[in-house]
Amino acid sequence: MKPTNRKHGPMTTAIHGGETPDPTTGASAPPIHMSSTFVSEDVAGFSAHDLEDGGDGFIYSRWGNPTVSLLEQKIAALQGAEDCLCLASGMAAATAIFLTFLSAGDHVVVSDVSYAGVAELARETLPRLGIEVTLVDMSDLDAVNAAIRPTTRLVHTETPVNPIMRLTDLKAVSALVHAAGALHSCDATFASPLGMDAAGLGVDLVMHSITKYIGGHGDAVGGAVAGRADLIAAMRKEAAIHHGGVLSPFNAWLIARGAATLPLRMRAHQDGAAAVARWLETHPAVTRVMYPGLPSHPQHDLAARQMTNFSGMMSFQVGSAENGRAFARRMIDRLEVIHYAVSLGHHRSLIFWMETAPLMETSFRLEGKQLKSYEDYAGEGIFRLSVGLEDAEDLIADLEAALD
Repeated sequence: MKPTNRKHGPMTTAIHGGETPDPTTGASAPPIHMSSTFVSEDVAGFSAHDLEDGGDGFIYSRWGNPTVSLLEQKIAALQGAEDCLCLASGMAAATAIFLTFLSAGDHVVVSDVSYAGVAELARETLPRLGIEVTLVDMSDLDAVNAAIRPTTRLVHTETPVNPIMRLTDLKAVSALVHAAGALHSCDATFASPLGMDAAGLGVDLVMHSITKYIGGHGDAVGGAVAGRADLIAAMRKEAAIHHGGVLSPFNAWLIARGAATLPLRMRAHQDGAAAVARWLETHPAVTRVMYPGLPSHPQHDLAARQMTNFSGMMSFQVGSAENGRAFARRMIDRLEVIHYAVSLGHHRSLIFWMETAPLMETSFRLEGKQLKSYEDYAGEGIFRLSVGLEDAEDLIADLEAALD
């Protein structure tokens, strides 16, 4: 499945997307433009509304910056989208979607399991602004359809969901959303732009925490939203210029440099994760492994149909919450290669214990059928493992030392 608007192959796109030799010096590598302001050769207005005139120059770095623009073009090309907006973090990107396209009195449907910051924003902040929120298990299409109202302006999905690896059928959800005249946004961070053609599956706005796979080295924080040019233009004026959560040019440069190797890294992440996941399924202390690339994943058929790379993300259970806490302590003490730390998608492997009960009290607060669906994937708790680029046999040995 080739992303829709990609002119060249993924490796060529990752390296050359958005880049040209420097016109002044001829430098092959792109420069970092750290200037906050740019000398103007025309009489220009002093308002974001003047951007609607379509000027190509740069005026002020909150409005646009050459280094950030390069990264935006690269991500748009990788995602197969018309345009992209980069912001200061993944949460800034999610907030930009919600606050650009939703107003008081509007209704939004949000995945009931998602990145914790998004879950808390949906539960705590949006209702305070007069936006009605319905939280839905996006793997249940009947529930999604039932949740959509005449006032629904946006449906926000995530696949695979963080942290339990449950999937959403993006093509099917897109059909429901568009039939209702709403927008479909999706957090595709776990899959990366090369793991899933979200735009080709009907998603209007594809969001990534570019801190993760796109940057890939754990040294820069950023977020991105890719989609139709008119939607991104609206977000640029509202979220970047008015809300002000813009990406630093230096972070943009670091993330663009990381993005150049994304296709190579995603293949390596998938290969390493597959080996680790297969080994974990054989370990007596592990009671369940959730990895979309395993036939044992309850939605493996959907994963095989929808994903072009299963990435390096997985979760696994070790029985009771008490067992999980004990193994987490042993990991902190014994792991030599894998870092016991939050975040994901880096060249280093990262693991973290995520217990169900505390998450239900804070981020998710699920009950009834929704809680049961979560527990079907997570039990009393999971270890979320982001498999990096190390040799799989070294990761297995590290985990074996902590689990035995």
